[in-house]
Amino acid sequence: MSNVNKLKRFKQVLLVVVLISFLVIHFFVPRLITEIQNPVVGLIKRNRNVSFDVVSGTNSKIKTKEFEFNSFDNTILSANITYTTSDTLKGTIILLHGIRSSKNHFSTLSNFLSENGYNTVALDSRAHGKSGGQFCTFGVNEKKDIKTLIDYLETNESLTSFGLWGQSLGGAIGLQAMGYDSRIQFGIIESAFSDFKTIVNDYFNLHAGFSFNPFSNYLVNRSGEIAEFNPNDAKPITYCESIQQPILIVHGNKDKRIDIKYAKANYAKIPSDKKEFIEIDGANHLNVWFVGGDAYFTRVLQFMNVSSIN
Repeated sequence: MSNVNKLKRFKQVLLVVVLISFLVIHFFVPRLITEIQNPVVGLIKRNRNVSFDVVSGTNSKIKTKEFEFNSFDNTILSANITYTTSDTLKGTIILLHGIRSSKNHFSTLSNFLSENGYNTVALDSRAHGKSGGQFCTFGVNEKKDIKTLIDYLETNESLTSFGLWGQSLGGAIGLQAMGYDSRIQFGIIESAFSDFKTIVNDYFNLHAGFSFNPFSNYLVNRSGEIAEFNPNDAKPITYCESIQQPILIVHGNKDKRIDIKYAKANYAKIPSDKKEFIEIDGANHLNVWFVGGDAYFTRVLQFMNVSSIN
């Protein structure tokens, strides 16, 4: 084969590689970000449940009920309500899990809060667990789901006093929901990011060893096109500016997935005069509860009791 033919063949192969790479980057990679139910994404290891032994215990008197409701766009969402065993109801806490987790993560926490005077409603976020929907929108639609859930609970359960407790993605959703719906009277926000585009770039750097904002922003924008949401609205720090309710921001200072600087940035933007920040020394993204231990849950419970209306 002549050098001319070899060069021609090389160009052809290079063109095919470039074309395939573009198609993968344009059509497939963005789905890894937002399409939770994608079969390939399903091969990714789920978030493991964090140990909750620090407050473990069971009570046969605790009553639970699983239910479904139609969200604002007719997506059917699944949730589990756990009723308090106390004679006095202090409030109802909406529990929001992290990405690729589910409401089952909160079973022991729900029992703990039930024994301390709180109903809990653990929600499977859209595209997670038993809930419908194909895509996660990182708070853009999820904050509206929380509003619809509160509507449902007011109408069907006659409940009127709501707080929320969110972790990671659930914390970011919680911040957006608190800025969106003032019926949420207080919140506990753990390990949350401040901006969707920024955290995707950080994750790219964490897993690939380098980052390039134009490329990660392109992937984020494509994921928004595929899932039909505006990525620029997935920005919890913007909604923090509207939060007047009591709020507790919590973050581990060894978190390599979501840096504690984002929690501090969110906290700085919140105008509420009843805000607190807890830095869990030595905790990473997944073990805030374990490292914080009994002292942490005692402090959170004190915050909830002061912030509750009932």
